[in-house]
Amino acid sequence: MMINTLKKFTYKAFGLSIFSEFFLPELPQIDMEEHLASVKVHKADLAGLWSELSEAGRYFVVEKDFTMFHVPDTAVYLVKNGREIFVSPIEGSEEDQVRLYILGTCMGALLMQRMVLPLHGSALVIDGKAYAIVGDSGAGKSTLASALLKRGYQLLSDDVIPVTFSEKNVPIVTPAYPQQKLWQESLDQFGIDSEHLRPIIDRETKFAVPVLEQFADKPVPLVGIFELIRSNVNEIEVNPIQKLERFHTLFHHTYRNFIISRSGIMDWHFSASANMVNKIDFHRLIRPINQFTADKLADFILTRVNRKEEIV
Repeated sequence: MMINTLKKFTYKAFGLSIFSEFFLPELPQIDMEEHLASVKVHKADLAGLWSELSEAGRYFVVEKDFTMFHVPDTAVYLVKNGREIFVSPIEGSEEDQVRLYILGTCMGALLMQRMVLPLHGSALVIDGKAYAIVGDSGAGKSTLASALLKRGYQLLSDDVIPVTFSEKNVPIVTPAYPQQKLWQESLDQFGIDSEHLRPIIDRETKFAVPVLEQFADKPVPLVGIFELIRSNVNEIEVNPIQKLERFHTLFHHTYRNFIISRSGIMDWHFSASANMVNKIDFHRLIRPINQFTADKLADFILTRVNRKEEIV
């Protein structure tokens, strides 16, 4: 692979030190020499390797400790051994778009290679404990998290939630980086002016919202998961998720979960899930499609958290 010489940066995110030949303005920079970084992101020419390994109509090649994928008009990416990310931008691609997949799909694959469980959602600190809001794209995870931030709580992660385990198998959420992604309609509901915010992708109405002052920068024990679902209901519905169903919930909301079986780590994922299903609280929040319900959902979460504290 031919590595281009670029200005180099080192960052801290997902519990890792990340050396990068790409400028990643979303991440906090740290002062560290390249050889000491736990992860390295390089610019490389992957065209030949992708042509050799890929098949028509497939965008991913996944093996043990090896995930390679192609995003049309953007880049080819390779994640190896939980330590290296190689990026081959396609001519004419937008830097913001290229970076989006470094911090998303690449980091999700890399965390799994390091045996860190990446959940898809937002995680917050409420009264010293971590709660995850998981859900499919468009469910309103970041909007609900923002409603809780407006009440003074702290953000741990938005989009990719890294979960590890203590020596006693207690699930722990490690901070990702201090940024949310919010659509214009959510910004309007919260009275946030988007004029000075950077669009996630050029010409789109989803924006990067810095959360510097309310970012929790230390790992926190995970005690609850709320699954958020949009549906054709008239009112918010709340249901506990029962024990066996929790395994499905965790698998479904693992970031890029198709990588799990293809890379041969199903046993690890099952073991990680088993360490969580009996230790933490699981609830499903079903919200109406055509209503702004973030504040009401935040009320429920805080009521549930306070009730659990009283029981304990």
